[in-house]
Amino acid sequence: MHNEKGTIAVSLVEEAVRCVKRCGADPQPLLEEAGIAPQLLGSPLARVSSAQYGALWNAVCRTLDDEFFGQDSHPMRSGSFIAMCQAALTARNGAQALARTTGFMRFVLDDMGAQIEMVRGRVRLAFQVRDGAGPKQMFAYATYFILVYGVVCWLVGRRIPILEARFSCPEPKAGHEYRSMLCDDLKFGQRSSHVDLSPEFLELPVIQTVKSLKPFLRDAPASFLVKYRNPDSIAARVRRALRAMPIAEWPGADGMAAKLRFAEATMRRRLKQEGYTYQSIKDALRRDMAIAALQTGEQTIADIAIAVGFAEPSAFHRAFRKWTGGRPTDYRPQERGALESRLGPARPAPGP
Repeated sequence: MHNEKGTIAVSLVEEAVRCVKRCGADPQPLLEEAGIAPQLLGSPLARVSSAQYGALWNAVCRTLDDEFFGQDSHPMRSGSFIAMCQAALTARNGAQALARTTGFMRFVLDDMGAQIEMVRGRVRLAFQVRDGAGPKQMFAYATYFILVYGVVCWLVGRRIPILEARFSCPEPKAGHEYRSMLCDDLKFGQRSSHVDLSPEFLELPVIQTVKSLKPFLRDAPASFLVKYRNPDSIAARVRRALRAMPIAEWPGADGMAAKLRFAEATMRRRLKQEGYTYQSIKDALRRDMAIAALQTGEQTIADIAIAVGFAEPSAFHRAFRKWTGGRPTDYRPQERGALESRLGPARPAPGP
């Protein structure tokens, strides 16, 4: 249960759906293929697993024959991402890998690109939008960045620290999600768009091989959304500490602060600055663990309730609705959800 891969805000699903509709395609079969219940759309608290989002990503790319979701006047035809990975795989180091990935994107897209610059000792990806192409939304910038950044991180075998991100577009509904994905120092509505990276990766050798490419491609690129999230925040440190413990042993705020060598007030203040509370982090972890378990279909809802720390299934149902705005059955694989709607939910396990 502690090895769950994390979840993604449904607002990012909605962004993908909007792209599909703009291209004149029907998103409903794609949502069904990814196992995403339609009722989750429009629910601001809903989440999907990284596996579901990956399945949706691949279904959209295949249906549109465009791995950039129709966000550029020139489609990024299916197979482009594989070709970019193969081209970058022969790079010697991180600097060359970044140059090859951004260069590849310059060949396949007409409207968007990124220039590599050195600014104040940082590596800057300065985004450029062609005159006449119209303003780009955050989902377009994020799609571009995820493709390039995820590949380079994989090639050098580590997450490259993101120091600063600025975007000219207005803040989207998923603004908080983007901060979790990129960095805390993220601002919207700026005069230009760029992402600054810590430069240490430039000299790191490329450690991946043709042999390691196949398993990498199995989950990429959607897996980047959770694999390379910002690990340096206090919230991330709290999450890592909690994941390493059984739920029954999760400490109170004072115990966690002591574990991280902070005063409790300091930990609470810094979490607040990042947009979290200690309780919200614990709830989000239990939510993600529950969603992952629900989607395997291997346990009853009552068993999952106990596994994520609830003595009574009814309390789990109430908490789950508070966390996601939906019911646990909304997150079952469709065939399991249909069965439960006919037969009723699994019988609650006896209380302790």
